[in-house]
Amino acid sequence: MRIGIDVGGTNTDAVILDGDQVVGGCKSPTTEDVSSGIASALTTVMAQTGVPASAIQAVMIGTTHFTNAVVERRRLLQVAAIRIGLPATKGVLPMTDWPSDLADTLGRHSFMLRGGHEFDGREIAPLDEKGLVEVAREVRARGLRSASVTSVFSPVTAVMELRAAEILRNEVPGISLSLSHEIGRVGFLERENAAIMNACLADLSRKVVDSFRSALRQKGITAPFFISQNDGTLMTPEHVERYPVLTFASGPTNSMRGAARLAGIGDAMVVDIGGTTSDVGMLMQGFPRESAVAVDIGGVRTNFRMPDVLAIGLGGGSIVRDDGARIGPDSVGYEITSKALVFGGDTLTTTDIVVAAGLEDIGDRSRVAQVPASTIEAAIKEMHRKVDEAVDRMKTSADALPVILVGGGSILISRDLPSASRVIRPENAGVANAIGAAIAQVGGEVDRIYAMEGRSRDQVLGEAKAEASAAAIAAGAHPGSVQIMDIEEVPLAYLPGSATRIRVKAVGDLRMMQKEAAE
Repeated sequence: MRIGIDVGGTNTDAVILDGDQVVGGCKSPTTEDVSSGIASALTTVMAQTGVPASAIQAVMIGTTHFTNAVVERRRLLQVAAIRIGLPATKGVLPMTDWPSDLADTLGRHSFMLRGGHEFDGREIAPLDEKGLVEVAREVRARGLRSASVTSVFSPVTAVMELRAAEILRNEVPGISLSLSHEIGRVGFLERENAAIMNACLADLSRKVVDSFRSALRQKGITAPFFISQNDGTLMTPEHVERYPVLTFASGPTNSMRGAARLAGIGDAMVVDIGGTTSDVGMLMQGFPRESAVAVDIGGVRTNFRMPDVLAIGLGGGSIVRDDGARIGPDSVGYEITSKALVFGGDTLTTTDIVVAAGLEDIGDRSRVAQVPASTIEAAIKEMHRKVDEAVDRMKTSADALPVILVGGGSILISRDLPSASRVIRPENAGVANAIGAAIAQVGGEVDRIYAMEGRSRDQVLGEAKAEASAAAIAAGAHPGSVQIMDIEEVPLAYLPGSATRIRVKAVGDLRMMQKEAAE
């Protein structure tokens, strides 16, 4: 058996799965210290199901802690942002387009050195090792404990970033390093931004992972645990300590993966309705469609893999105004249990509307008996209009697709949607995010520019597939389960040598889960 946990900003959801069977699930308030909220959720779900700690073989956790830290500008380290690329790249300094408050929080410690490569591996200039030693001395003098290193076209050849890391570790013992080729994709400034952001989370990542360990230890769970990342696959705790940015947007990803499993559908639209917003995304072969453009996190453009999700201001706590014609985007959020009419409050919310319509039995229905029928009907129509419009915007063709509703606010949608072939609200939809974490697989990816001249397309694709598969196996996937899930080829006509950008994603089952299935 395994446990899936999703630590959200308001609730911590937990489920226990026996194979594909949901044994039980629950919601518990998220706490500031993380571990006590997880321990509370574990206590509830284990008592509810009667499953002992000794029966748990693995724990999978999804968390929003790192995203929230960047958005809130809290618990972030100052960072030495080291760029290797002179004499090129000097026109735009590191963190130039960052929100000023976030750049100030990180200290604006920028250093630029000679070096870098062309797309085909040729050197722009030799690495300035002497200058790097001087940078290291300045880093020590400023008391910085974390640094990012970004070299031009390092996803093609990482030799200069690796050499820079070696020098920095020798000169500044104990420093935390984020190397851009390990984090972002091709796209220099966005990759540099992702590396800097990863570096500022170095301390927090260790503290959060330790909190997870502590919570599991409290409940006597000795099974290994993993943390979900934003492409729907898993990372080890040690990997998260090094690359916390890879957890960004794992919440919507987990919900979508959970929706696919609950509905038994691999290609569909998913609407995850929470207390304040609804996340709408598209499933392709059971995984979220990834964003093809730079993704904004806390006001910063990044280019690591992220789900393509549209967020709209509709949730179970959304405030209803103008006789039902206007809903949200503001919400009572986690205060719904005190502010909504059915719970004794004085604010008309979408939850009050569905109770007044007789669609759900929540709270005290007598408190919404006076809501006019015209307001109820107008509000229900507006809720469905907003969701239908969002689904239509996220589709890639005019063809109707199944729509899977998940999340605690999925009760808001009770009618068919014109853009959907059918609307599905599966059992256990309220804890789909925790289920998505529990069923997550292990992935590997390669994203590189290849010179095709002198080689066949099949040769280059075979090389990329083998590298992506090897990365998945190294991350803990069972070799026999690894499959190529996605291949993307983009010819780059402006570069010589028939250059083509190739991205390959491989996914496999966690090695221990394969063993569990065999038993």
